[in-house]
Amino acid sequence: MAQPDSKKIFFENLSGAGKAIAVLTSGGDAQGMNAAVRAVVRMGLYVGAKVYFIHEGYQGMVDGGENIKEATWESVSSMLQVGGTVIGSARCKEFRSHEGRLKAAHNLVRHGITNLCVIGGDGSLTGANLFREEWSGLLSELVEQGLIEADAIQKYSALHIVGMVGSIDNDFCGTDMTIGTDSALHRIIEVVDAIMTTAQSHQRTFVLEVMGRHCGYLALVSALACGADWVLIPEMPPEDGWEEKMCQKLSANRAGMKRLNIIIVAEGAIDRNNKPITTDFIKDLVVKQLGFDTRVTILGHVQRGGTPSAFDRILASRMGVEAVLALLETTANTPACVVSLCGNQSVRLPLMECVEMTQEVQKAMDQKRFEEAVKLRGRSFENNLKTYKLLAHRKPESELPTSNFNVAVLNVGAPAAGMNAAVRSAVRVGISEGHKMFAVNDGFEGLYKGQIKEIKWADVGGWTGQGGSLLGTKRTLPAKHAEKIADQIRQHNINALLVIGGFEAFESLLQLFEARATYEEFCIPMCMLPATISNNVPGTDLSIGADTALNAIVETCDRIKQSASGTKRRVFIIETMGGYCGYLASVGGLAAGADAAYIYEEQFDIRDLQANVEHLTEKMKTSIQRGLVLRNENSNENYTTDFIYQLYSEEGRGVFDCRKNVLGHMQQGGAPSPFDRNFGTKISAKAMQWISKKLVETFRQGRVFANSEDTCCLLGMRRRALVFQPVVQLKEESDFVHRIPREQWWLKLRPLMKILAKYKTSYDVSDSGQLEHVVHNRPKESDASVAM
Repeated sequence: MAQPDSKKIFFENLSGAGKAIAVLTSGGDAQGMNAAVRAVVRMGLYVGAKVYFIHEGYQGMVDGGENIKEATWESVSSMLQVGGTVIGSARCKEFRSHEGRLKAAHNLVRHGITNLCVIGGDGSLTGANLFREEWSGLLSELVEQGLIEADAIQKYSALHIVGMVGSIDNDFCGTDMTIGTDSALHRIIEVVDAIMTTAQSHQRTFVLEVMGRHCGYLALVSALACGADWVLIPEMPPEDGWEEKMCQKLSANRAGMKRLNIIIVAEGAIDRNNKPITTDFIKDLVVKQLGFDTRVTILGHVQRGGTPSAFDRILASRMGVEAVLALLETTANTPACVVSLCGNQSVRLPLMECVEMTQEVQKAMDQKRFEEAVKLRGRSFENNLKTYKLLAHRKPESELPTSNFNVAVLNVGAPAAGMNAAVRSAVRVGISEGHKMFAVNDGFEGLYKGQIKEIKWADVGGWTGQGGSLLGTKRTLPAKHAEKIADQIRQHNINALLVIGGFEAFESLLQLFEARATYEEFCIPMCMLPATISNNVPGTDLSIGADTALNAIVETCDRIKQSASGTKRRVFIIETMGGYCGYLASVGGLAAGADAAYIYEEQFDIRDLQANVEHLTEKMKTSIQRGLVLRNENSNENYTTDFIYQLYSEEGRGVFDCRKNVLGHMQQGGAPSPFDRNFGTKISAKAMQWISKKLVETFRQGRVFANSEDTCCLLGMRRRALVFQPVVQLKEESDFVHRIPREQWWLKLRPLMKILAKYKTSYDVSDSGQLEHVVHNRPKESDASVAM
C-alpha cells in the first residue's frame, strides 16, 4: 500500500551544501539525547552539510580545541541505545559572561559554524538565544581585536539556533513531552512495581521521592500509572489539613483489605505556605498517626540513568531530523525556535515564548497562584491532574450523583498491556458519575453467555500494573449471537457499552450499530477504545498496548545486537508481530536502529532484497559490525523470514554471517509501560465522561434510546487531539481483508529509518512543523495530550 499522497516537498529543495551545523548537549543529561545527536548528525550529513560535535556543552564551545570535532556517519554508530550523552554535558559559568561568549563565537567562526542545534533545558536554550542576539556584536569585537578577518562579518552574518528539550522533568512549556521523560518514568515504575511486592508481603507503607524540584510531572504521572494513594507536587500543594485527610485515606484503604500504601512525593513538593514537604516528615506523620510500618525510598539519579525507552528514541529521532530541517529553512529574520511535540505532531515554537511561559509557571507558584500554574503547564499536565483526582479519591456514597444507569465494560480481541488500566479507569470514573458498572468476562462470548457481574471501586485496585486482560478477552464477533446478546442487555438493563480492544472490537461495534434496526437493545451509547499491540485500528494514530510491545522489541533487539559484540560481523533477521500492519516492524526498526524493515504496506521484491543486502555488505566492509533487519510477520507470503535469512546468509558470505529470531508472543506479554498505563487511563476516563453525556442526551420517557451515528463511536488520537468518531464513518477508511486502516501516519516515518541507515531516499517534508505561537499550539475543545 502506497503512502498517502500529498503536496510533496523533498529535501532536494533543501540542500545543506556549504552549511556547517554543530550539535551540543547542555545542562542535565537525559536518556534519548544520544538518539537526538545521532539524528542531527546523520540528517545533516545526508543533506550535504558539515556537522560538528561540541563536547562538554557550552564549556567545550568556550574552550574550543579538541572539544569541537567534525562528526562522521560512523561516529554516531552504536549510540542509539546508550543513556546519558556521549558527547558530554557541563554547566558553564564562563558562557554566562560576555568574555566567555566572545571566546565561543571565535571558536565557532574558526570552524565556519553558523547553525547550532542545542539539546538541553530552558537555561541552556535561553543562553543560546542570548548568544544569537549578540552574534553580530561579538563578530565586530573579534574583528577589532584582529582575531578574525573583516569579511567574516558578512560571511558569518547570522547565527541560527534550533533547540530540542532534553529534560527528564518535562518542565518546559510548549511541548507535551521532553526527551528523557518517558525513560525516567520507566525507571520510576520499575521501582514502584518492585516495591509493591515487598510492601504487600509486609503490609507496609512506602514513601517515594522522585525528581522534580520545580515540576511535579514525574510524580503525578507515576502516581497515575501505579495507582498511588497520595501524590504531592509543587504546582498544586494540598489544602490545609491535608495531613489528616491523607491519614484517613491510608487507613480506609488498609481497612478495605489493601495490604500496602504508596505515597509519591516530588522533591520540590510544598504546602500552601511554600514550605517544603519532605519524605521524612510524611514518614513520621504516618508512623505517629497510624502506626503503620513505613519506609522511605529516594530514587535520585536512578531516574536519569539506563537505556532510553522506545518512545524517547523515536521522539528524539523525529525531533533531530526536524531540527535539521528547521535549520535549513531558517533565514536571518527567523527567531530561534524549539522543536516540540503536540499530540502526535511536530511543531516549531519561538524559543523565547516557551522560555517565558516556563518562567511564568514558577512566578505563579511563588505568588501562590497554583490553579494558574497548573494551567500554564499545559493541557497534558492539567488533564493528568484531573484524571488522578477522579480515580484516586473516592467520594462518599452520599456525595455521589445517582444516575440509575448501568454501564458494561468488556475486552475484545487479543490481550494488550494497558487494557486493565483502562478498565480500572472506566469503573472508577463510572462510579464517580453515579453509574452502576458491570464487568463482562471473555468479550462478546461472555456477554451472550451471561458472564456479567457488577464491579465495585475496590475490585479494580492494583489493576494498572497488570499485563494482559484480567476480564478475559475473546475474538468472537457479536453478529452470530445478536439475539442472545440483546437478551442479556435487556435482562441486566445495560444502558451503555464500553468496548476495549483491537480490530475485532471495531468490527463488533459496526455489527452492533448495523443491528440496531433489528434489536432496540443495541440503541444505547457505545464507545470503543483502541487496544492492540498491532496499532492497526482505523481512526487512531496510537493504540493501548503498542508502546509496551515496541519496548519489548527494542529491548530484545538491543540484547541481540549486544550478543554479537566482540565477534565477527553479523546481521540479525528479526520477525515481529502485527498481522498485516507494519507498525511494530517500522517504528521498532526506527527505535532499534535497523538497516531495513519489510512490511506489507510497502511492497518489495527480490531486487529490493538484493539492494538491501548489497547496501549492508558495503557498510559492513567499511564501518559497522552488526546489522539489524526487521520483518513484519505477514509482509510477504513468499519472502518469508527463513527465505530472507537464507538470502542474506548466501549473499553476505565472506563479509558477515546471519542469525534469525522470531520474537513471538513476548511482544504481547509483560507489565504495561508507563505510556500505556497512562494513555489507557486517560482515554478511558474521557470515554466514560462521553458515555455519561450521551446517556443524559438520549434518555427520553423513562428509557435510553440512541440510534444516531454519533452514539456509536471510537475514541482515538488523531494528530493533535483525542476525538470521538462514529464507527460507521470509519468504515470507508478500513481495509477489512487485511485488517488495517487504508492510510497510516507512521508510513511517513519509514524514510527516516532509511535515511538514518544511510539509504538515499525521498522524504516528504510537507507535514513537518511550521513556526507557531506557543499560546495557539493546542486545540481548544479536545485533549491534545497524546502521551503522558
